[in-house]
Amino acid sequence: MRRILCALAMLAALGGCGGGDKSSPSNLDNACSIVAERPSYLRAMRKAERQWGVPVPVQMAVIHQESAFDGDARTPYQWSLGVIPMGRQSSAYGYSQALDSTWDEYRKQTGNRGAKRDRIRDATDFMGWYMTETRRRTGVPLSDARRQYLAYHEGWSGYARGSYNAKGWLVVVSQKVGNRAVIYDRQLRSCGKL
Repeated sequence: MRRILCALAMLAALGGCGGGDKSSPSNLDNACSIVAERPSYLRAMRKAERQWGVPVPVQMAVIHQESAFDGDARTPYQWSLGVIPMGRQSSAYGYSQALDSTWDEYRKQTGNRGAKRDRIRDATDFMGWYMTETRRRTGVPLSDARRQYLAYHEGWSGYARGSYNAKGWLVVVSQKVGNRAVIYDRQLRSCGKL
């Protein structure tokens, strides 16, 4: 009986070490609180910054807007007649809310075939790749969170056409992303994380 109890205790302990916490951190308005609660986030973002050049505060601001740091985030369901589920609004998923097609392109171009959208290190690497490609295609600086977000949301061709100009709500959201990147930068400097 004692062996069985010990084995069950070991299984319970190992189960708690599983896939990691994908839920949102408790204080999304404070970058220092986010990285203190989830040190793996900062490690992943620093690695993406070294690899791709996208500043940590820009990554954080975009992730905040896209998923509120929820690794399992998905778009809402669409409903017919208010009661019949018709599927999700898009295939966007994970921290970065990358679409299936864009995620597949990233995996193919980078060779990161095992990447998963619900892993923070893969999501930040994806964002680094995407924003670097945005700079190459459109000239938007990696430090310009507002314009990078517009291109991230609208896609490269949509951004080039200026499709966001017909979406006043998106222009407002992009300004919030830009402001949040500045605030996150200031906060991370104040707690010695940048």
